[in-house]
Amino acid sequence: MNGTVVGAAVGATLVVTWIALGFWAFVLVGVAMIVGAIIGRVLDGSIDVRAVGDALRGRRSSS
Repeated sequence: MNGTVVGAAVGATLVVTWIALGFWAFVLVGVAMIVGAIIGRVLDGSIDVRAVGDALRGRRSSS
């Protein structure tokens, strides 16, 4: 799947959630999608958790 298809599916999911269940369910589903995407990238190796932790603690990530 390319980015356009994924974006359309995410948008449709969020709109249907908002219409059917209301604003706060929409927010919850959106947050869950973001968390799921981050977890997926960590599992794929796209995000280095140690580097993120070091950056949040103020340590330099590049030498």
